[in-house]
Amino acid sequence: MPRIAPAPRQDYGDVVLCAPVTVPYERYSPQSAQWWIGRALKALVDTAGLEPKDLDGFLVSSFSLFPDAAIGLTQHYGLSPRWLDHIPMGGASGILSLRKAARAVQNGDCSIAACVAGDTNHVDMFRKSLSTFSRFAQDAVFPYGSGGPNASFALIARNYMAMYGATREDFGKLAVAQRQNALANPNALMKKPLTLDEYLNARMISDPIGLFDCVMPCAGAEAFLVMREAEAKALGLPFVRLLGTIERHNAHAGDPMQHRGGWTVDIGELWAMAGAKPSDLSFIQTYDDYPVISTMQLEDLGLCAKGEAKDFIRANTFTADGTCPHNTSGGQLSAGQAGCGGGFIGITESIRQLTDSARGTQVKDARLGLVSGFGMITYDRGLASGAALLGRA
Repeated sequence: MPRIAPAPRQDYGDVVLCAPVTVPYERYSPQSAQWWIGRALKALVDTAGLEPKDLDGFLVSSFSLFPDAAIGLTQHYGLSPRWLDHIPMGGASGILSLRKAARAVQNGDCSIAACVAGDTNHVDMFRKSLSTFSRFAQDAVFPYGSGGPNASFALIARNYMAMYGATREDFGKLAVAQRQNALANPNALMKKPLTLDEYLNARMISDPIGLFDCVMPCAGAEAFLVMREAEAKALGLPFVRLLGTIERHNAHAGDPMQHRGGWTVDIGELWAMAGAKPSDLSFIQTYDDYPVISTMQLEDLGLCAKGEAKDFIRANTFTADGTCPHNTSGGQLSAGQAGCGGGFIGITESIRQLTDSARGTQVKDARLGLVSGFGMITYDRGLASGAALLGRA
């Protein structure tokens, strides 16, 4: 039977993003995920001058929401949406949420969609959640004395270093630059400067993953609104245009160990949708649970050829005021990882950058931004990947 060619992706017309919200993070919180998501939703309607009933689309992403799902939250918050979704897919949640909400608005399933991600972090909650992260973790990893992202990303990092000659100094340069960006972000948890020597000499967690390769789990929430341009203008909201998006799952399953992500399958189509090229970028927000994944994405998203990220890193500063501004809020490595909110942080930061509201991290004359998502780690790879190109109105 002949293979059916996939239909080309369609553009997003006049769909826009606006009202970026960050509920300030806390290292530990006695509150529930519902509380954090509710605070983000309240901030959204206050920012936009709306009432909860005006939100006829509602999408939630959270790991710690159980036993609730998105449907239960409608009663908690007094919502009555005509379009609803729930995407608990970690670092890929932001891009997937954006894609689904944009199509819902474009097709008339809703007019104003609230995309919200939030998680809590009780003391020792993160450690306890690792063994039950997935059936794979329960059956294939933890019974044999391994598990958790540190061990998995140590394997990925070691393999990538052996294949392409990247060093810990290369990874460290990204972490140090992100810390410099975070120092100007009032919402970032990490407020102490980081040097490359401190990065290299920090205690080893799972060789070659050291302390400053690891994100800090925390409680918090991120959110934004998706609507048509006419609605944003009527509400007086600054907005950004959605120029293109992609997602891909379980790509390159034949690779013995992950050294590339699903972006490589569709990246040409992403750039074509936007009518742009990597040299047009004003900034990039990669999903950064570990520097090796950001390094991989510099290649897979088209900024340099495969195996050349180490040279690209050495040639750029990655600070908000330098060359190739990268994770300008500090990213998860220095702002914190609020569960599924970690998949949204790059989107909310991109909206701020493109509407000149990024506070101390503003990139001068920002016109075009690339934001990515990555997640759902098993043993030797992350299964989900996505990306979006956002442009100044």
